[in-house]
Amino acid sequence: MNLTRLHQLTQHKQFLQSNVGIEREALRIYNDKTLSNKPHPVIFGDKKKHPYITTDFAESQLEMITPAFQDSQHVYNFLSNVYNIIENELEDEYIWPQSMPCMLNGKERILPQSINKHEQSYYSYRLHLLKKYGMKQQLISGIHYNFSFQDSLIQVLWKEDQQGCTYQEFKDQIYLKITKNYLKYRWFITYLFGCSNVIHESYEKQCIDRLTKLTHDTYSNEGAISYRNSICGYRNKKELYPDYTSLTSYINSIKSFIKNKDINHAKEFYSPIRIKGKDKEEVLKSLHTHGIQYVEFRNIDINPFDPCGISLQDLQFLHVFQFYLLCKDEVFHDNWQQEAYNNQDLIANYGLNDIVLKKDNQDIRKVDWALEILDDMCILVKELGLYDSSLIQPYIEKIKDIRKTYAYRMKKEIQKQGYLSFHFHLSKEYKQYAKDKQFYYIGCEDMELSTQHLMKEAIKKGLSIDILDRKENFISISNGSKKEYVKQATKTSLDSYVTVLIMENKMITKKILKEHQIKVPKGKEYTSMEEVLIDASSMIQQPCVIKPKSTNFGTGITIFSKGATREELIDAFTLAFTYDNTVLFEQFIIGKEYRFLVINEEVVAVLHRVPANVVGDGIHTIAQLIEKKNTSPLRGKGYKTPLEKIEIDETMLLYLKHQNMTLQDVPNLDQIVYLRDNSNISTGGDSVDDTDKIPTKFNEIAIQASKAVKASICGVDMIIHDVQDENSDYAIIELNFNPAIHIHAFPYQGKQRNIGEKVLRALELIS
Repeated sequence: MNLTRLHQLTQHKQFLQSNVGIEREALRIYNDKTLSNKPHPVIFGDKKKHPYITTDFAESQLEMITPAFQDSQHVYNFLSNVYNIIENELEDEYIWPQSMPCMLNGKERILPQSINKHEQSYYSYRLHLLKKYGMKQQLISGIHYNFSFQDSLIQVLWKEDQQGCTYQEFKDQIYLKITKNYLKYRWFITYLFGCSNVIHESYEKQCIDRLTKLTHDTYSNEGAISYRNSICGYRNKKELYPDYTSLTSYINSIKSFIKNKDINHAKEFYSPIRIKGKDKEEVLKSLHTHGIQYVEFRNIDINPFDPCGISLQDLQFLHVFQFYLLCKDEVFHDNWQQEAYNNQDLIANYGLNDIVLKKDNQDIRKVDWALEILDDMCILVKELGLYDSSLIQPYIEKIKDIRKTYAYRMKKEIQKQGYLSFHFHLSKEYKQYAKDKQFYYIGCEDMELSTQHLMKEAIKKGLSIDILDRKENFISISNGSKKEYVKQATKTSLDSYVTVLIMENKMITKKILKEHQIKVPKGKEYTSMEEVLIDASSMIQQPCVIKPKSTNFGTGITIFSKGATREELIDAFTLAFTYDNTVLFEQFIIGKEYRFLVINEEVVAVLHRVPANVVGDGIHTIAQLIEKKNTSPLRGKGYKTPLEKIEIDETMLLYLKHQNMTLQDVPNLDQIVYLRDNSNISTGGDSVDDTDKIPTKFNEIAIQASKAVKASICGVDMIIHDVQDENSDYAIIELNFNPAIHIHAFPYQGKQRNIGEKVLRALELIS
């Protein structure tokens, strides 16, 4: 395919998108840097059914799988999320960040201790591989890069071809060409992506016998770049060369390998690139019936310098490389596969040296050939406009300077730190990074944190998600047979529109709760300032709450716990009327405020909400203390962090004025200064999980309240005078139709509650 012609045919960018997915293998290890003997984590369910988190060969060998995406950024983000989810669920385990295994002590459990009859067929193939290739080779991990071109692109190329073949036949030929070219150039990918050039002494004697001791417990060849892609790695007992002339000839080749007992199954053909059909199990049958659907690059080492095992830049580079393979027309001589195999072995074992390869039976320096490829890729990037032209430059530098390669960098770090110390340091660093990011769904940090929490939980449970309206936090979640639409994490089909309207209207909420003999604050509603002025005298010095009828998140609410002057009351009413045309005047209830989260008639979490506050140090002003507290990474704006920043507004100034204080006052050492009387997290309050401390009676009251308005998901705000006393006075001050769930998932103090799982169960998306 001529590049210029390809450019003419693909003026629309969608033609140049690819369907890309990643499978990343990784070992679970203990703190002592040995392989974990624990079974696959129960939290992820059935490993044979989970689409994103499963195992590969070994029980302790995780496999992280992304769906197919049309751009590298989305693939990388999804893989990051899966990685972070796993790390946050592994309590006393870490993820080993390298292709070659950790320290092996001979006590490794590769397959489960017990296998039930339903799993026999699943594990019989694994047992066959274990006996044939050995335990240690099964522990080698890697990156599998799956891709297919857009059908729209192949359609254009097919119409241009004029060869009289069917569309599927043409499509097969495209992918067979990609496969042959990749095999020929695979040494190039091994050089750029190779980073498994040092092995621990516990790995394999047959490799160690011909290696040089690098540190006290590791070995390496001079110039080695990837043992995973060498004789030390995972490959068939003998090199197998299929016939790639046509799909039929390829299928017949694999059948002959099976007949000759070189392999037992098409899946056992360990080529650096595989052609794939629709069915992963019935490989040959699927290829024969439906043709080639995509191809899989298999010789990519895990990059220890990236938590995901592959960088975003490398994913983008591979995207460009696909088109290079498409455009590169080659003539294949009789022994081209043997030549490609030899080049691969030379690079894997000696790639950091200035070596000579064979190109069409002619000698060529590795550097010269690699620069030829990269020059062509630079032209391709520029012509097609795939990425910025600077994308290729770092790879040119790796060819010109081996010190820029992953393999060289890793080798030097191991010489300084040791094999186990270097890798375990990265394991701990990446685990901490995952914990720091536990609040977020990578790539969607602009969305509400509650929605991000629900999305992460959906991925953990193997569900598929689709963002329908990012700005509105509107998503769909599907388990394959059922799809639910969710807005802002808790607006779902479980609640009727009238239920939402009831909870939105505080006045109606109070009336309905009263009808059900549930205590609410006494009060009165006002529709104008004229009505307020008539009653103002009777309100003076009464402990009270003034709030708009239909707002959430503490907006426009003013609390006077000790009563207020006429002037303060008028200011508070004026503020409330800016948010609603009806304002409520309610008695102030003495006690602590709690948020009860009720889902399907069950209290799933209770949070004590502490009003926004600062603690004095005798030096800084209140304004300065607010600024300092707001620097916490837990605090942000727009419900994208567990806590909200404390905002200075009229309500705060009015509350401070009521305490005879201003922002310029300097509180004494350890003096707690409350900045508001309302305790909403949305206005800077602190959250304390008290789920396990609340008496059953108050849980029952919260459930009664939600049932009174027929709410399936409901936030019940209750003031309790003495929470330790079941007979204590209480009052429900508000019901919330869209309660935030992240405040329970990530409290300021106390136990984290997995509310996302509760929502998914309520929606019957998981059982």
